[in-house]
Amino acid sequence: MRVLEYIIPEDFDGRTVESFLRGHIKMSLALFRSQKRVPDGMTLNGVHTRSVDKIHTGDVLRVNIPDDERVSLPSDYPLEIIFEDEDILVINKPAELPMHESHNHQGDTLANAVAGYLIKKGKPAQFRAVGRLDKGTSGAVLCALNTFAASKLSGKIEKEYLAVATGKYTEKGTIDKPIYRPDPIKTYRTADDRGDKAVTHFFPSEWGDNYSLLSIKLETGRTHQIRVHFAYLGTPLYGDTMYGTPDKNIKRQALHCKSLTFIHPVTNEKMTFEAEIPEDMKKLLERLRSK
Repeated sequence: MRVLEYIIPEDFDGRTVESFLRGHIKMSLALFRSQKRVPDGMTLNGVHTRSVDKIHTGDVLRVNIPDDERVSLPSDYPLEIIFEDEDILVINKPAELPMHESHNHQGDTLANAVAGYLIKKGKPAQFRAVGRLDKGTSGAVLCALNTFAASKLSGKIEKEYLAVATGKYTEKGTIDKPIYRPDPIKTYRTADDRGDKAVTHFFPSEWGDNYSLLSIKLETGRTHQIRVHFAYLGTPLYGDTMYGTPDKNIKRQALHCKSLTFIHPVTNEKMTFEAEIPEDMKKLLERLRSK
Protein backbone atom coordinates (compact mmCIF):
# COMPACT_ATOMS: atom_id res chain seq x y z
CA MET A 1 0.00 0.00 0.00
CA ARG A 2 1.23 3.51 -0.84
CA VAL A 3 0.47 6.08 1.86
CA LEU A 4 0.40 9.76 0.90
CA GLU A 5 0.40 12.35 3.69
CA TYR A 6 -0.38 16.05 3.33
CA ILE A 7 -0.40 18.93 5.80
CA ILE A 8 -3.24 21.28 4.91
CA PRO A 9 -2.01 24.76 3.91
CA GLU A 10 -3.75 28.02 4.81
CA ASP A 11 -5.25 28.35 1.33
CA PHE A 12 -7.53 25.37 2.00
CA ASP A 13 -8.63 26.27 5.55
CA GLY A 14 -12.37 25.61 5.83
CA ARG A 15 -12.64 23.80 2.52
CA THR A 16 -13.46 20.12 1.93
CA VAL A 17 -11.35 17.00 1.60
CA GLU A 18 -12.58 16.66 -1.98
CA SER A 19 -11.56 20.20 -2.93
CA PHE A 20 -8.03 19.55 -1.66
CA LEU A 21 -7.52 16.16 -3.30
CA ARG A 22 -9.23 16.99 -6.58
CA GLY A 23 -8.28 20.67 -6.83
CA HIS A 24 -4.81 20.85 -5.28
CA ILE A 25 -3.39 17.33 -5.55
CA LYS A 26 -5.11 16.76 -8.93
CA MET A 27 -6.22 13.26 -8.01
CA SER A 28 -8.20 11.71 -10.86
CA LEU A 29 -11.94 11.38 -10.41
CA ALA A 30 -11.79 7.59 -10.84
CA LEU A 31 -9.13 7.18 -8.15
CA PHE A 32 -10.88 9.64 -5.83
CA ARG A 33 -14.15 7.73 -6.09
CA SER A 34 -12.39 4.40 -5.54
CA GLN A 35 -10.76 5.73 -2.35
CA LYS A 36 -14.19 6.37 -0.85
CA ARG A 37 -14.86 2.62 -1.10
CA VAL A 38 -11.61 1.63 0.67
CA PRO A 39 -11.84 1.22 4.48
CA ASP A 40 -9.88 4.17 5.89
CA GLY A 41 -8.89 5.11 2.36
CA MET A 42 -8.78 8.69 3.61
CA THR A 43 -8.08 9.80 7.18
CA LEU A 44 -7.94 13.26 8.74
CA ASN A 45 -5.74 13.56 11.85
CA GLY A 46 -5.84 9.77 12.15
CA VAL A 47 -9.63 9.44 11.93
CA HIS A 48 -11.65 8.19 8.96
CA THR A 49 -12.90 11.13 6.91
CA ARG A 50 -15.41 11.71 4.13
CA SER A 51 -15.00 13.71 0.95
CA VAL A 52 -17.39 16.41 2.21
CA ASP A 53 -15.69 16.90 5.58
CA LYS A 54 -14.06 20.28 6.27
CA ILE A 55 -10.30 20.63 6.63
CA HIS A 56 -8.29 23.26 8.47
CA THR A 57 -4.77 24.67 8.41
CA GLY A 58 -2.26 22.18 9.85
CA ASP A 59 -4.56 19.15 9.61
CA VAL A 60 -2.89 15.92 8.47
CA LEU A 61 -4.70 14.25 5.59
CA ARG A 62 -3.61 10.74 4.69
CA VAL A 63 -4.57 8.81 1.58
CA ASN A 64 -4.05 5.04 1.72
CA ILE A 65 -3.85 3.63 -1.79
CA PRO A 66 -4.16 -0.19 -1.91
CA ASP A 67 -2.15 -2.30 -4.33
CA ASP A 68 -3.76 -3.82 -7.40
CA GLU A 69 -4.40 -7.55 -7.24
CA ARG A 70 -3.44 -8.49 -10.81
CA VAL A 71 0.23 -9.16 -11.47
CA SER A 72 2.24 -10.49 -14.40
CA LEU A 73 4.10 -13.79 -14.22
CA PRO A 74 7.57 -12.80 -12.94
CA SER A 75 10.74 -13.52 -14.91
CA ASP A 76 14.45 -13.18 -14.09
CA TYR A 77 15.31 -11.01 -17.11
CA PRO A 78 17.94 -8.46 -15.98
CA LEU A 79 16.85 -4.83 -16.19
CA GLU A 80 18.83 -1.62 -16.56
CA ILE A 81 17.26 0.67 -13.96
CA ILE A 82 17.79 4.38 -14.59
CA PHE A 83 15.85 5.65 -11.56
CA GLU A 84 13.57 4.29 -8.84
CA ASP A 85 11.67 5.61 -5.83
CA GLU A 86 8.38 4.78 -4.10
CA ASP A 87 6.27 6.03 -6.99
CA ILE A 88 8.11 5.60 -10.28
CA LEU A 89 10.54 3.28 -12.03
CA VAL A 90 12.50 4.36 -15.13
CA ILE A 91 14.00 1.56 -17.24
CA ASN A 92 16.19 1.40 -20.33
CA LYS A 93 14.21 -1.18 -22.32
CA PRO A 94 16.19 -3.52 -24.60
CA ALA A 95 14.93 -3.64 -28.17
CA GLU A 96 14.11 -7.36 -28.09
CA LEU A 97 11.60 -7.12 -25.24
CA PRO A 98 7.91 -6.57 -26.02
CA MET A 99 6.13 -4.36 -23.49
CA HIS A 100 3.08 -6.46 -22.59
CA GLU A 101 2.07 -10.10 -22.59
CA SER A 102 0.06 -11.25 -25.58
CA HIS A 103 -0.93 -14.44 -27.37
CA ASN A 104 2.56 -14.69 -28.87
CA HIS A 105 4.48 -13.50 -25.83
CA GLN A 106 3.98 -15.11 -22.44
CA GLY A 107 6.64 -14.67 -19.79
CA ASP A 108 9.16 -12.91 -22.06
CA THR A 109 8.03 -9.29 -21.84
CA LEU A 110 9.00 -6.14 -19.97
CA ALA A 111 5.91 -6.66 -17.80
CA ASN A 112 7.28 -10.04 -16.67
CA ALA A 113 10.77 -8.65 -16.07
CA VAL A 114 9.42 -5.74 -14.00
CA ALA A 115 7.22 -8.11 -11.97
CA GLY A 116 10.25 -10.27 -11.18
CA TYR A 117 12.37 -7.26 -10.25
CA LEU A 118 9.73 -5.78 -7.92
CA ILE A 119 8.98 -9.09 -6.20
CA LYS A 120 12.67 -9.50 -5.36
CA LYS A 121 12.59 -6.07 -3.72
CA GLY A 122 9.47 -6.92 -1.72
CA LYS A 123 7.31 -4.47 -3.68
CA PRO A 124 3.90 -4.97 -5.32
CA ALA A 125 4.50 -6.49 -8.75
CA GLN A 126 1.96 -4.61 -10.87
CA PHE A 127 3.18 -3.35 -14.26
CA ARG A 128 1.86 0.14 -15.02
CA ALA A 129 3.81 1.47 -17.99
CA VAL A 130 3.09 5.13 -18.76
CA GLY A 131 3.15 4.99 -22.54
CA ARG A 132 4.76 2.23 -24.56
CA LEU A 133 7.55 1.38 -26.98
CA ASP A 134 7.21 -1.07 -29.86
CA LYS A 135 9.00 -4.39 -29.78
CA GLY A 136 12.21 -3.59 -31.63
CA THR A 137 12.38 -0.06 -30.19
CA SER A 138 14.78 0.50 -27.32
CA GLY A 139 15.03 3.19 -24.69
CA ALA A 140 13.56 4.90 -21.68
CA VAL A 141 10.27 3.60 -20.27
CA LEU A 142 8.44 5.06 -17.28
CA CYS A 143 6.49 2.78 -14.95
CA ALA A 144 4.17 4.02 -12.21
CA LEU A 145 4.40 2.02 -8.98
CA ASN A 146 0.90 2.83 -7.71
CA THR A 147 -2.45 3.90 -9.12
CA PHE A 148 -2.06 7.49 -7.92
CA ALA A 149 1.21 7.94 -9.82
CA ALA A 150 -0.28 6.29 -12.88
CA SER A 151 -3.27 8.63 -12.94
CA LYS A 152 -1.11 11.75 -12.43
CA LEU A 153 1.38 10.83 -15.16
CA SER A 154 -0.97 9.56 -17.86
CA GLY A 155 -0.59 11.58 -21.05
CA LYS A 156 1.92 14.00 -19.49
CA ILE A 157 5.28 12.60 -20.57
CA GLU A 158 7.55 14.38 -23.05
CA LYS A 159 9.74 11.99 -25.03
CA GLU A 160 12.69 12.53 -27.31
CA TYR A 161 13.61 9.79 -29.76
CA LEU A 162 16.69 9.09 -31.85
CA ALA A 163 16.18 7.49 -35.26
CA VAL A 164 18.35 6.65 -38.24
CA ALA A 165 16.44 7.20 -41.48
CA THR A 166 17.40 5.90 -44.92
CA GLY A 167 17.58 9.36 -46.47
CA LYS A 168 19.37 12.68 -46.24
CA TYR A 169 17.77 15.39 -44.08
CA THR A 170 19.76 18.57 -43.50
CA GLU A 171 17.06 20.80 -41.98
CA LYS A 172 14.44 20.40 -39.28
CA GLY A 173 10.92 19.61 -40.38
CA THR A 174 7.42 18.49 -39.45
CA ILE A 175 5.38 15.61 -40.81
CA ASP A 176 1.64 16.23 -40.47
CA LYS A 177 -0.17 13.23 -41.93
CA PRO A 178 -2.97 11.10 -40.42
CA ILE A 179 -2.23 7.46 -39.60
CA TYR A 180 -4.75 4.78 -40.51
CA ARG A 181 -5.15 1.11 -39.57
CA PRO A 182 -6.37 -0.72 -42.70
CA ASP A 183 -7.00 -4.06 -40.96
CA PRO A 184 -8.26 -4.03 -37.33
CA ILE A 185 -6.71 -7.45 -36.76
CA LYS A 186 -3.20 -6.45 -37.85
CA THR A 187 -0.82 -3.94 -36.24
CA TYR A 188 0.27 -2.51 -39.61
CA ARG A 189 -0.48 1.19 -40.10
CA THR A 190 -0.29 3.50 -43.10
CA ALA A 191 -0.28 7.24 -43.77
CA ASP A 192 -3.81 7.94 -44.99
CA ASP A 193 -6.23 10.84 -44.67
CA ARG A 194 -8.87 8.43 -43.33
CA GLY A 195 -6.82 8.00 -40.15
CA ASP A 196 -6.20 9.91 -36.94
CA LYS A 197 -4.21 13.14 -36.82
CA ALA A 198 -0.49 12.52 -36.36
CA VAL A 199 2.29 15.13 -36.15
CA THR A 200 6.02 14.38 -35.95
CA HIS A 201 8.78 16.99 -35.53
CA PHE A 202 12.33 16.04 -36.50
CA PHE A 203 15.74 17.67 -36.07
CA PRO A 204 18.78 16.26 -37.95
CA SER A 205 22.07 16.18 -36.05
CA GLU A 206 24.17 14.46 -38.73
CA TRP A 207 23.70 13.12 -42.24
CA GLY A 208 25.33 11.53 -45.23
CA ASP A 209 24.21 10.69 -48.74
CA ASN A 210 22.14 7.73 -47.57
CA TYR A 211 21.31 8.34 -43.92
CA SER A 212 20.29 10.90 -41.28
CA LEU A 213 20.52 10.74 -37.51
CA LEU A 214 17.38 12.49 -36.26
CA SER A 215 16.12 13.75 -32.94
CA ILE A 216 12.35 13.35 -32.93
CA LYS A 217 9.54 14.76 -30.80
CA LEU A 218 5.93 13.73 -31.17
CA GLU A 219 2.94 16.03 -30.98
CA THR A 220 0.65 12.99 -31.06
CA GLY A 221 1.28 9.41 -29.99
CA ARG A 222 -0.07 7.07 -32.66
CA THR A 223 1.05 3.46 -32.90
CA HIS A 224 4.17 3.16 -35.12
CA GLN A 225 3.95 6.92 -35.77
CA ILE A 226 7.65 7.63 -36.41
CA ARG A 227 8.10 4.51 -38.51
CA VAL A 228 5.00 5.17 -40.62
CA HIS A 229 5.80 8.84 -41.17
CA PHE A 230 9.32 8.26 -42.45
CA ALA A 231 8.15 5.41 -44.66
CA TYR A 232 5.55 7.84 -46.04
CA LEU A 233 8.39 10.22 -46.99
CA GLY A 234 10.18 7.37 -48.75
CA THR A 235 12.93 7.13 -46.13
CA PRO A 236 11.96 4.31 -43.74
CA LEU A 237 14.12 3.71 -40.69
CA TYR A 238 17.08 1.40 -41.07
CA GLY A 239 16.18 -2.17 -40.15
CA ASP A 240 12.41 -1.62 -40.19
CA THR A 241 11.15 -4.77 -41.91
CA MET A 242 7.47 -3.82 -41.54
CA TYR A 243 7.72 -0.45 -43.29
CA GLY A 244 11.02 -0.79 -45.14
CA THR A 245 13.50 -3.58 -45.92
CA PRO A 246 15.86 -5.73 -43.83
CA ASP A 247 19.38 -4.38 -43.28
CA LYS A 248 22.42 -6.52 -42.57
CA ASN A 249 23.80 -3.88 -40.19
CA ILE A 250 20.91 -3.87 -37.69
CA LYS A 251 18.28 -6.50 -36.86
CA ARG A 252 15.49 -4.14 -35.79
CA GLN A 253 14.22 -0.63 -36.53
CA ALA A 254 16.85 1.98 -35.68
CA LEU A 255 14.68 3.78 -33.14
CA HIS A 256 15.52 4.62 -29.52
CA CYS A 257 13.69 6.63 -26.86
CA LYS A 258 16.53 8.85 -25.68
CA SER A 259 14.83 10.79 -22.88
CA LEU A 260 11.72 11.28 -20.75
CA THR A 261 10.65 14.52 -19.09
CA PHE A 262 7.75 14.78 -16.65
CA ILE A 263 6.56 16.22 -13.35
CA HIS A 264 6.95 13.78 -10.47
CA PRO A 265 3.45 12.74 -9.32
CA VAL A 266 4.12 13.30 -5.60
CA THR A 267 7.02 15.76 -5.25
CA ASN A 268 5.97 17.91 -8.25
CA GLU A 269 9.65 18.10 -9.25
CA LYS A 270 10.41 18.36 -12.97
CA MET A 271 12.53 15.35 -13.90
CA THR A 272 14.43 14.31 -17.02
CA PHE A 273 16.04 10.91 -17.54
CA GLU A 274 18.16 9.70 -20.44
CA ALA A 275 18.89 6.25 -21.84
CA GLU A 276 22.19 5.83 -23.67
CA ILE A 277 21.97 4.89 -27.34
CA PRO A 278 22.47 1.10 -27.64
CA GLU A 279 25.46 -0.60 -29.25
CA ASP A 280 23.64 -1.83 -32.37
CA MET A 281 22.66 1.72 -33.32
CA LYS A 282 26.17 2.99 -32.55
CA LYS A 283 27.66 0.33 -34.85
CA LEU A 284 25.12 1.13 -37.58
CA LEU A 285 26.13 4.80 -37.47
CA GLU A 286 29.84 3.89 -37.57
CA ARG A 287 29.31 1.83 -40.71
CA LEU A 288 27.23 4.54 -42.37
CA ARG A 289 29.83 7.22 -41.58
CA SER A 290 32.58 5.12 -43.11
CA LYS A 291 30.83 4.71 -46.46
